Amino acid sequence: MSWLGPDDDDDEPDFDEADVRVRPNPKANRPRTKRRPAHADAQIARVLGVDRGRYTVLVDEDLPEEHAVLAVRARELHRTPIVTGDLARIVGDTSGAEGTLARMVGIAPRTSLLRRSADDTDQVERIVVANADQMLVVVAAADPEPRERLVDRYLVAALDAGIRPMLVVTKTDLADPARFLSHFEGLDLLVFTSARDDMPVERIGEALVGCSTVFVGHSGVGKSTLVNALVPTAGRATGHVNVVTGRGRHTSSSTVSLRYRGPAGAGWVIDTPGVRSFGLGHVDPANILKGFTDLDEIAKECPRGCTHLPDAPDCAIAEAVEGGLLGPTGAARFDSLQRLLATFAEK
Repeated sequence: MSWLGPDDDDDEPDFDEADVRVRPNPKANRPRTKRRPAHADAQIARVLGVDRGRYTVLVDEDLPEEHAVLAVRARELHRTPIVTGDLARIVGDTSGAEGTLARMVGIAPRTSLLRRSADDTDQVERIVVANADQMLVVVAAADPEPRERLVDRYLVAALDAGIRPMLVVTKTDLADPARFLSHFEGLDLLVFTSARDDMPVERIGEALVGCSTVFVGHSGVGKSTLVNALVPTAGRATGHVNVVTGRGRHTSSSTVSLRYRGPAGAGWVIDTPGVRSFGLGHVDPANILKGFTDLDEIAKECPRGCTHLPDAPDCAIAEAVEGGLLGPTGAARFDSLQRLLATFAEK
């Protein structure tokens, strides 16, 4: 064997980098791009429910030929949260035929967003529903006992989201709800009462027309029973209250949007799982007072930056309570407000 130097003559051809042949990758022929198609042909569909990454959406909801479609999230949405009540842009097979899947490529701007957290110190918010106009708080007069402070939290969350709150007290055949309802005197709150043999389905239905109404409440208060009465095809599971713990059993495990059709018109009923707590860690403390509209009016006379806590100087609400202007009910509501404000002050 002999070694040839750079100037030695040989019969070997000269090679350079241009002569190297690279086998093309059939899976990556085109350069990657962040551009996404405009999807000008996308249809608008209402998200009815979510189940393990599959979304049931309603196409052409304003037309007689409306139909449900199963869809998946497209890459364009990445980690965008999609919840019941969202209006999604979908493409692909929107026939709704068995075995077909459409793709969700966008979410329309939301008019409202109801959120909750695990507790008041948890900054991680959980989206309950999107685009709701109203919230119907369902509470029982007894079995389980009504909790004023839980309802206060619902009211704060609703008003923080720009949603109109309403209240229905069920099981009034078991107990008189007058004392409980006195806690909410002075509020701009539409109230219904319901008994086993006197459920106000027609009156509640009139309030649902033309709106998307989210139903919330403690487990065991009869929320699913009310939903089934309003929407006979709903088939929501109902349960009972444990006689030992006094707690209701979770029967609705997912949030679902249902079409209400009544004598006065149509609307949407959004049923949510029963909860025993409703954290407000996501709420701006400055918005809490909005949940107490009667006290909010008096607070306009407070000094700038008033915290409304027990040690707040010259608080107009405290002076009104001490002067007996608000009565026992107003004093109880002020106590509830202070408890919520104190929770945020301790963060």
